[in-house]
Amino acid sequence: MPTGLVALLDDVAAIAKVAAASMDDIGVAAARAGTKSAGVVIDDAAVTPQYVTGFDPSRELPMIAKIAKGSIKNKLLFLLPAAVLLGQFAPFLIPIILIFGGLFLCYEAAEKVLEWLHIDETTKHDEPAIIEGPGREDEMVASAIRTDLILSAEIMAIALSEVTDQVWWQQGLILALIGIVITVGVYGAVALIVKMDDVGLHLATKNDGAVASFGRGLVTFMPKLLTGISIIGTLAMAWVGGGLLVHNIAAVGWHGPEHLIDIISHPMVGLFPEGGQTFASGISFAVLSGILGVAIGAMLAPLIHKFIPHGEGH
Repeated sequence: MPTGLVALLDDVAAIAKVAAASMDDIGVAAARAGTKSAGVVIDDAAVTPQYVTGFDPSRELPMIAKIAKGSIKNKLLFLLPAAVLLGQFAPFLIPIILIFGGLFLCYEAAEKVLEWLHIDETTKHDEPAIIEGPGREDEMVASAIRTDLILSAEIMAIALSEVTDQVWWQQGLILALIGIVITVGVYGAVALIVKMDDVGLHLATKNDGAVASFGRGLVTFMPKLLTGISIIGTLAMAWVGGGLLVHNIAAVGWHGPEHLIDIISHPMVGLFPEGGQTFASGISFAVLSGILGVAIGAMLAPLIHKFIPHGEGH
């Protein structure tokens, strides 16, 4: 084989190895960044079903499909280019944006906690009003897509903060991968959740014996599942929101909250054997960040309600 062709094949093989390594790095970074966004993702899955409540069951899946399509547009057409440009030309703004995102998550988590505790009934999340007549489906879909834009912006900002060490095209691929996977996962789960009570009702009315009992159990279980998802989403929002505040306030120069959490958690972590201290440290940080997040959110709630009529959020 001619020497030039051998050299060319060697170069191609070397490029292929570099590309494969880059794709592995992208996959790892995407998984890491996606994990950081867990609280917002769970909240997205918990919130969306309310937008299709009250419609004919035959319209639920088409509505979810429209919302999912709008979510992909939000992430890939609007937020992705903005995130890549931000990462390249103004990375110093990322901690500030994440601080505001953390405050929003803390506020949302605190509202739900205060509602559970019946401390402030004005914090109750009302379900979107379903207006009878032509266009009500479009109105609810548009409302859900607007809410998704806020949550998607938080997801992309959190993810971007985890991949600032990547070059711009890798950042773009990672954020696009996260956006697509999260959208498919969230709205696939929403579709399953929304239709499971219909499946249960069908099994209960069209069958006898154990199958009918299973169907009735499914109908009874689904509201409890939605409540459980809401609780998990709230806890995750408090943890993620508080963590965003602690880390990014430290990133802009104030380490007070970070040091306070270290001081409080150190004696508790010391109670664990050496092998378990890393795990205990992570758990204590999550718990204390969540408590801090709810406390800050509770202080923000009355102020926000003065300027934003209640019910305009999700």
